[in-house]
Amino acid sequence: MHFTRARDLAGVGLVAAVVVYLVVRLAYGELPKFPALGGVPLLVLGVVEAALGSSLRNRIRNPGDGRPVQPLTAARAVALAKASSVLGAIMLGAWLAVLGYVAPRQDELAAAADDLPGAVVGVLCAAVLIAAALWLEYCCRTPHDQDDQRSNTQPGPAG
Repeated sequence: MHFTRARDLAGVGLVAAVVVYLVVRLAYGELPKFPALGGVPLLVLGVVEAALGSSLRNRIRNPGDGRPVQPLTAARAVALAKASSVLGAIMLGAWLAVLGYVAPRQDELAAAADDLPGAVVGVLCAAVLIAAALWLEYCCRTPHDQDDQRSNTQPGPAG
């Protein structure tokens, strides 16, 4: 398994943005009002993952100070981080699509003006979730993983 790449998340977010924009463009009048705090569950998940990442990072870096991290616990945390980063990318794309539709129309449509704050909150909360998920994934790396990353990026001896 490899670590999450920004291009993978960007691709997922772009597909979600295109699909949601088309749906919103075709059916905006039929959709219910977007909730102003609709993105907050993403924020809550992001905060929990950031806290979990910090805790695991300390336990992985200093195994003698307390309980060592069991391999299955780290694997589950990485799986959670990967799933959350993909979810965050999908939701960021979706909220950006909504924002891209309602922002230019806020002066002419009252509904668009009402939906604008929810879209902004959604974008911000999705971005926090992505950052927290990537942080959690980073925190689950062992010091050996980080040494391997550095040695793979540095040129070897000429020969």
